[in-house]
Amino acid sequence: MPGIAEIALGAAPIAGGALLGIAAGGMKGPDVRGMIAKDMELLDRIPPEQAELRERLKRSIDQRIDDLITTTERTRELRTAAMSYEGNWRDIVVFVCTVLFSIVWWNVSHDRTNWLVMFIVLILLTVVAGIYAARGILRALGKVKRNRDAAA
Repeated sequence: MPGIAEIALGAAPIAGGALLGIAAGGMKGPDVRGMIAKDMELLDRIPPEQAELRERLKRSIDQRIDDLITTTERTRELRTAAMSYEGNWRDIVVFVCTVLFSIVWWNVSHDRTNWLVMFIVLILLTVVAGIYAARGILRALGKVKRNRDAAA
């Protein structure tokens, strides 16, 4: 049976991956609205005699505003699609893959320092994938039942 230190060392890759995911989720892009505001202030400071420069900067600002609106609309569409997700065959495939990988991992040498931690993570992932797969199957069966009831 591995000691606590070996379990902690074995958990390091999993913890590192989790921290990387947290860091990636917390990263913010550039402040486009702030840049547009600064460019508009700059546009006000350019003298009217420099019409070509003003027009080029105005086109650049308009392009940024168009990009901002397009990005907002695309984000809204993605959020709507994510919220309406009801599960499908991919959930079942992920569940089967996690079960198979857990079986493969069981046959790996138990003397590895990260074996126990990885096996626990795999079991948890299998449970989560199973819940999503079961939810999708139950919803599909519910739709079939409603369609049969409506047809009768």
